This record gives sequence, structure tokens and C-alpha cells, in this order.
Amino acid sequence: MSVEMKQKRINLAMKREKADLVIKNANIINVFTKEIIRGDIAIYKDQIVGIGNYDGYREIDAEGKYVCPGLIDSHLHIESSMVTPTEFAKAIIPKGTTTIIADPHEIANVCGINGINFMLNQSKDVPMNIYFMMPSCVPSTPFENNGADLSAELIALHLANERILGLGEVMDYTSVINGKEEILKKIDLFDDKIIDGHSPNLKDKELNAYRVAGVMTDHECSTVEEAIERLRLGMYVQIREGSGAKNLEKLIKGLIKYDMNFDRCVFCTDDKHLDDIRKDGHISYNIKKAVKLGLNPIEAICMATINAANCYKLKRLGAVAPGYSADLLIFDSFEQFNVDKVFYRGDLVYENNEIKTEMPKYINDRNVLNTVRIANVTKEELKIKLSSNKVPVISFSANELLTKKEFAEVNIIDGEFVQDNIFSKVAVIERHKATGNIGLGIVKNFNIKGGAIASTVAHDSHNLIVIGDNDRDMLVAINELKRVNGGYTVVNNGEIKGTLELKVAGLMSDKSSEYVMETLNKMLKEARKLGINEKIDPFITLSFIALPVIPEIRITDQGLFDVTKFEFIKY
Repeated sequence: MSVEMKQKRINLAMKREKADLVIKNANIINVFTKEIIRGDIAIYKDQIVGIGNYDGYREIDAEGKYVCPGLIDSHLHIESSMVTPTEFAKAIIPKGTTTIIADPHEIANVCGINGINFMLNQSKDVPMNIYFMMPSCVPSTPFENNGADLSAELIALHLANERILGLGEVMDYTSVINGKEEILKKIDLFDDKIIDGHSPNLKDKELNAYRVAGVMTDHECSTVEEAIERLRLGMYVQIREGSGAKNLEKLIKGLIKYDMNFDRCVFCTDDKHLDDIRKDGHISYNIKKAVKLGLNPIEAICMATINAANCYKLKRLGAVAPGYSADLLIFDSFEQFNVDKVFYRGDLVYENNEIKTEMPKYINDRNVLNTVRIANVTKEELKIKLSSNKVPVISFSANELLTKKEFAEVNIIDGEFVQDNIFSKVAVIERHKATGNIGLGIVKNFNIKGGAIASTVAHDSHNLIVIGDNDRDMLVAINELKRVNGGYTVVNNGEIKGTLELKVAGLMSDKSSEYVMETLNKMLKEARKLGINEKIDPFITLSFIALPVIPEIRITDQGLFDVTKFEFIKY
């Protein structure tokens, strides 16, 4: 900032001149003193210049409603919304989110650095702050095949980009605590920045080792004990409430019970589908739910604003105070959190249920298209040969990404597993280089009947994953996604009941968020007709069965995998 700009802002703060914009009669949430102050907010260009009693060339009467800083999502994957950054922004700006910290490791696993450049380019002119973390684990482990590798040398070339705040979630915690050179070289590059964690079930000396390596956050806490242990080590706990993983209630209740300080707690969604955002809210939903559970409302606002800004060293964000960016929202109550207006850098970007500013157009990029390359799959290749009918199976938990490894008796005919109402077959097919790799497993309590569903969204390597109660429908689903170059599909008795095409890396649509929501809702109804367990989301659950860094048991294109032992399971 120039001396002249400083002089101008000082004159405005001193009321020697009128401000560009003044929001009058506001109940201002002060995140520093954790109180509510009645007053005006003076804004010049993109910055707040005064709090108190001010006049402006343009004035907006807040009518006693609350004004707080724009909300911050501390960890998410835009790709999980299945739309491009512009379309995602259209969904979350009306909910009061003005800053997101995105980890693009989904598209990086498919397209490498070209995928990261795509996300940077698509989001640069969006009317909100979109920052990124550099993916640390591409691939997430050596136990699956993906589309690209990000070495420390390649990552180092992008250190100067000011929109990349640090290193993305370090999922390969085993390599960290064993002192593996490659992952530590990546961590060392970001020694002066924030390093995100991912350490489910890690504790005691292993967690100490993970922390001393430089990891600063964790969004994988599913128990209050895990959260408290990380807080005691000086880590930030990212309390997650998404479409698949819902940890907020358990953590908020537990932290209140143990009278914990919330200054190092922040909110995140990680993975949240558009329809859930539309119906419930985004970070605004985390605030509402936390308040309902008994958390002090201003504490909840702090978690969604200043705490996250402090964590990620965003010194101009997260507060309604002079010198801070004029990213603000006006809302009615903490219980309902209906957003009236949203400001980004001093401009009104949302009012009366309408985005008030022009959104950038989608930029076509051939580097992220035509990414589904699958070798021909035969019915014979989908057979699971068993010597015993008692085998390890993947069992699900409602509202959790965690799975359980169970030993169960399954049906066998002529030494081959046969699906039924309880046990389904899952297959992961390598889809980046047409290697022909196929991993096969058995899933308990998915309950699919008379069909199959398939997806090229399969965290984090994003191979093609399909689950069904018969091999014929599984093959139809595989070939449909090969035909459309990625997406989701539902098949019933040989008939394709619906397909959502995700042409961008097999992860995102190049169409509108409205189209994606409408198509996905129709497909969800078709999936439910197949009898899939009502306690799980069929598409989200399917997408996470292949993630070999979340306990206890997963399936990759290389086979059935025991996450707790970090080894493959043989039938």
C-alpha cells in the first residue's frame, strides 16, 4: 500500500472525508473481544476504515441485523461438488462464505500439475477468496495407481504463487512417522507456511512425531479424545460437517463438556454436495448446528472467521475492524442464520436471493479432458474365487467415512462368491493408463438389489469403482462410464437409469450447478429404488470405498487393503 493510500484511509477514519460506503445501524460481531457492538462500518474500496459513527456517499441500513466477517471454510475439495470453481462459488456465496482454502488433490491425482493450474485459472476472477494448498500425497499411497505424481522438485516450482498457502493434507502419515525422505522434502519446502494434516486414529508417540514434522491441522477427528490430544499439541482442529463425514455434534458436545478453549478450533466441510449446501447451508450450517448444541454464538462465529484466518496467516481476513478486508455478511439470527447481504472486498455480491455481480465463464482446457482410459473388462475378470466362505468384508458406519473389517460367511457356488441382499461385490478398475488392473472385494450392508452403480469419483486416485449384486449390470455400468468419459451411473436389470457426465477429469461437470443437482437427485431416486441402505449416501459412500488412508479396510485397483496394518489382504 502506498503512502498516499494510507493517508487517504487515515483521513476517512478521522471523518475528514466521507467514506465510499457505510453500513449503518449494525450489530457488529467483534471477534477480538467476543462481544456485539452497535455502530456503523465505514468502507473505502476493498477495506474497512472505521467502526463507530460515520457518513458515506452511499449508505446501507442494516436495521439492527448482525454483521460478521465473511465465513471461511478451512478445508475442502471443490471437485467433490462435481462443478467447476465458478459454479461452486455461486452455491456458497449466498450462504455467506467468502473465503475457501481448497486442496485440489482430487484433480491432481488425475491430471497432475495441469489439474492444479486448471483450478487456479478457473478461480482467479471469482468474487470470493479462493486459496489453495499444494497437494502433498499424489498418489496418496503406493498401494494404488493414479494418473500423475507430484514430486518435491515439481512442487518447488510453485512456491512463489501467493494463492497457494501451504502444503495440503499429509495423508501418508505412515511415511512421515517413519521419516521417509520424499514426504519430508515436501514438508520442508513449506516450513514457513501451514501444513495440513490427515491422521485418523493417530495418537501418543506417533502423533508427536507427526506434529514435530511440522503438521499443524487435522480434519479427521471423529472423537473428542482425538480432538483434545491434538489441541494439547498446539494443532488446529478442523471440525468437519460435510455430506459424508459428520463429526460436528460429537466434537462440539465433547469440547463443551470438557470446557476446552475453542481458539484453535475451526470449521470445514471437506466434501459437501451442492444439494446439501442449497438445503442446509455451507459453513453457515456448521455455525447453526454448533449454536443449537450449546456453543456460544460468538465463539461459533470466531471459529468460522478469525480462527481460520489466524491458522492460515490471512492477516487481512476474519474480522470487522479497521484495516481488514470488507468481506462481510448481514444476517438475521444465530439460530436461523438467514443471510441478507454478502460483501466481498467492499462490493455487494449477494442480495435478495440473487448474485449481484458478474461471474467468470468456464475456460475450456483440453489438459483435463478425455481422462478415462480403461482396458476392456470381461465378466470373468469380475469373479472372486474363494477357498473358504468365511472372508474379510468391508462394513459401513452411518455418517462416517470409517469402515470396519469384519469376517463373515458369504455365499459360494463352485468356489466363486455370489452376491445376495447383504453382501455386494465391489470392483476398482484402473482408468488412467489402461493397465487392466482390477481390485475386487465384498461389501456388507450396502444392500443393492437388481443393479449396480459406478463412478470415476473414487478418492483419491479416482479409478473407476463399481458396486452391484450381479456382474452383468456391473459391466454395463463400467462401459457406460467409459463411453461418457467419466461420471456417475445407475443401472437396473441391464438398463441405464441415469448418468451424470463429469467430463472434467472424470470429476467435474462443465455444466451448471442446477443441472448437476437436478441430474444427481434423479439418479439418487433411482439408486434408492435398488434398495440401497437408507443410512448411507450411495454415491458418497461409493466414492470413499477406495481411499486407503482412512481405517479400517478399503479396496484399490491393486486389491483389498487393510489400512490399520498398511498391507493387502488375500482371499
